[in-house]
Amino acid sequence: MTVRETSAPLEANTHGLQRRLTGRQLGMIGLGGAIGTGLFLGSGLAISQAGPSTIIAYVVCGLVALVIAWALAEMVVVHPTAGAFGVLAHSYIGRWAGFVVRWTYWAIQCIAIGGEVIAAGIFVRFWWPEIPLWLTTVVFSIAILGVNASAVKLFGKVEYWFSMIKVSAIVAFILLGVALMVFGLPGRPSVGVENLVSNGGFMPNGVQGLLLAMVFVIFSFIGTEVVSVTAAESENPARDVVRATRSMALRLALFYVVAITIVLAVVPWTATAQVGSNIHASPFVLVFEAAGVPAAATIMNFVVLTAALSSANANLYLTSRMLHSLAAHRYAPQWTGKLTKGGAPALALILSSAGMLLAAIISVVAADSAYLALFGISVFGALVVWILILITHMRFRIVRARHNLPKSPARLKGAPVTTVLAALFLTAVLVSTTFIDGLTWTWMAGVPFFALLLVAFYFVDKRTHAGGDRYDPLREEVARANGVSPDSSLAPAITGTD
Repeated sequence: MTVRETSAPLEANTHGLQRRLTGRQLGMIGLGGAIGTGLFLGSGLAISQAGPSTIIAYVVCGLVALVIAWALAEMVVVHPTAGAFGVLAHSYIGRWAGFVVRWTYWAIQCIAIGGEVIAAGIFVRFWWPEIPLWLTTVVFSIAILGVNASAVKLFGKVEYWFSMIKVSAIVAFILLGVALMVFGLPGRPSVGVENLVSNGGFMPNGVQGLLLAMVFVIFSFIGTEVVSVTAAESENPARDVVRATRSMALRLALFYVVAITIVLAVVPWTATAQVGSNIHASPFVLVFEAAGVPAAATIMNFVVLTAALSSANANLYLTSRMLHSLAAHRYAPQWTGKLTKGGAPALALILSSAGMLLAAIISVVAADSAYLALFGISVFGALVVWILILITHMRFRIVRARHNLPKSPARLKGAPVTTVLAALFLTAVLVSTTFIDGLTWTWMAGVPFFALLLVAFYFVDKRTHAGGDRYDPLREEVARANGVSPDSSLAPAITGTD
């Protein structure tokens, strides 16, 4: 991605949201959204499929995630408006896309929040098993809701320190792992890289195993889009969003690829593949134990507890902003767009927390049926949202060139080729979920969910947009370029299919 000066004006239209997030906070929020329990606990599943070649899976999926993040950065520095990629899809593809993207993202993040809060409660019971799970779930939910309901500046500070704990743990893990690999530690000889080629070789399950691992690894990167959502509340989006995306790209490459390489080099992949999701046997715990670190499981339990709370905190922020944006387009109840004095959409938060509560209850009382359907919607929805983001980026380039609008100050290198390749990769992953045990609910639940959304859009849009859009950042920009008011009859008619 390259950065150039431009004369393109930035929309100040944040619909009441306050620009109080600093560049430093944006960078850490981006990392916090991307680094979750999937890395600490879920990496063992990918390793069980591909062995040491899981490293390749993380490299490829990391590149795809970075294409998405940079494509978003290119667009949101031009339109740093509330709703981020949902509003962009609305403007550059069509109203149906804005409706589907935002409601889908809201739904899948509510499901994710419910899962993360339950996970946090389980991690607490690692120390105090007698505490009821419902109690810790309620306490954490109230605390996270309180942080999000306060001024956005407090949210930024809390998420910054949550992310700092995760990042510090990974840095310590990398330093310890490199020392154990190269020099050895007291009482423990250096392990070198022999484990990367033993037990069946670097690719023990062949290309098929590597492809299966990519399906699981790609979900570890969901959350990289969080930086774009913060643009409407960034102090200087043209500068900070670009910097945050670049720093996130470099750090993710280091943290994910190097960390997984260390796990595979220090511990035989056959042992790591058996860890499942048990905190006692997390791949990271195994490395700490191999290095002789006392209380390794306790340390990692604290880290994954922080990771779960950080993810829930950031995702609740995202869901409330999506509802706030939908209200601005009259696609959600108008009361969800109301803000507190601190600039937080409190009523949108309450509705989002209700979704979190529903997901949490279903995961407990109907884990073998209803929750599998919710999980299928989440997987299907996440991939479709990413694909629509990339399609939006293609339309962004085409429409702006057609209307002679200034180029973005942040440009994704290699586009549109890189954008198309990333979209094809995600489409292949989505199709492949039909052949993987445990992911068969993806299409069974995802397709009916999207069909329901499209039907809902037809009726809602017919009722609320008979007189046209209330706001459209692209239309506003084109109107300014032509020297007329966006509401004027002389303003060009811009649609997603112009």
